[in-house]
Amino acid sequence: MSRAVRFDSYGGPEVLRIAEVPKPVPGPGQLLVRTVVAPINPGEIGIREGAFADIWPATFPEGQGNDFAGWVVSTGEGVTGFAAGDEVIGFAPRAAQADYVALDADAVALKPLGVSWEEAAPLPAVGVTAWAAVDAVQPRPGETVVVSAAAGGVGVLAAQLVRLRGATVVGTAGGHNFDFLRSLGIVPVSHGPGLAEEIRKAAPEGVDAYIDTFGGGNVDIAIALGVPAHRINTVADPLAVRRYGVHGRAQEDAFSPVLVAELADLVARGRLAVPISTVYPLERVGEAYIELARRHTRGKIVLSLVPEADRERERRALFGDRSSNPT
Repeated sequence: MSRAVRFDSYGGPEVLRIAEVPKPVPGPGQLLVRTVVAPINPGEIGIREGAFADIWPATFPEGQGNDFAGWVVSTGEGVTGFAAGDEVIGFAPRAAQADYVALDADAVALKPLGVSWEEAAPLPAVGVTAWAAVDAVQPRPGETVVVSAAAGGVGVLAAQLVRLRGATVVGTAGGHNFDFLRSLGIVPVSHGPGLAEEIRKAAPEGVDAYIDTFGGGNVDIAIALGVPAHRINTVADPLAVRRYGVHGRAQEDAFSPVLVAELADLVARGRLAVPISTVYPLERVGEAYIELARRHTRGKIVLSLVPEADRERERRALFGDRSSNPT
């Protein structure tokens, strides 16, 4: 048996429970992974509350969580390229917040040893989402791009990826995050009333592209600033996609193990930072979502399924002296 987050009805964080479930068995083409870290994401709140029931209905008892990092425990028939003890990053919809995950090998990438578990685990979700949003608006050297909620999980990665393409980033945020954004080379502006004017002051020569990771009328502001619809991407406002014809590219439009590995390599080389706001034990999953719902998080909130102090001991218990992947 192993632990897994479950909920039996739509509702707030109070419906979440830690259940004892059978350890999954990998089928052909699958891996069994011992989860070390599993992030939490805003979309998971909507699924649990039933906001997306028309397109992503729950099947009760429902699991939770999507992205994770952990050790390969065993492989199913036909799997090549992975072995027991490998450190991996993966995407397992509604299954990641569990001690063990069985998933297709083509949803997994090797984790570089120079990247921490906490930094690696969010890459299949917010990392890929950020990459998709940036690729949609195609920033060019010398341009100015606005990123809303630039200190948040998707926003902080999108802003850095834009800068890697040679563009200037104006990032919206609360004042408490201004120094943090400046440390990443991002020009901060205060979100809220008067945002359009704040952006005009920060970018007097105009805005070339706009990435919205927050919603709340950011696409309306982008249009008012004269940004063409094809240079706007929102991951948080599907109504604006229909209203204005802007892009709505996100994780599902770009995920691949190759991309996850490329993002992990950027982290390993110090070119992409993955800020971690808070680490909660699995038992406090409800508290973690309460914090996330306040929408003031800097970077990511993650769940630790294997406490940091116990990780080496558990690895040796599972695999003996077998080395981890050497990448």
